[in-house]
Amino acid sequence: MTESLLSITLVLEAAVVLFAGLTAFGLKALEPALPAWAALPAAAVFIVVLLATTAVLRHRWGMAIGWVLQAALVALGILLPLMYVVGVGFALLWTYCFTRGRRIDAQRMSQGEQS
Repeated sequence: MTESLLSITLVLEAAVVLFAGLTAFGLKALEPALPAWAALPAAAVFIVVLLATTAVLRHRWGMAIGWVLQAALVALGILLPLMYVVGVGFALLWTYCFTRGRRIDAQRMSQGEQS
């Protein structure tokens, strides 16, 4: 259950990153350091990493990558200040799904041992 809940969270985050990338492009948030169009491939790479992480969540290191991605999502607030709020919201959702999923998995394991 943990893997499923966290996968859903990462897919939702990928959708948010898509819109954040479009917003950064439209607002030219990367200028003058980088051209505005650089936001689009950067967002695409972030989205690919988010979606690829869904495939490795069954491993401990996959979960660790997920935690790092939560920090990266919050860090997008440097470019778009509203992403601090959105990133923290998703980090809280990730934390809830992680703890709740672990609890459900533990309950299922204990029920399986009793049968």
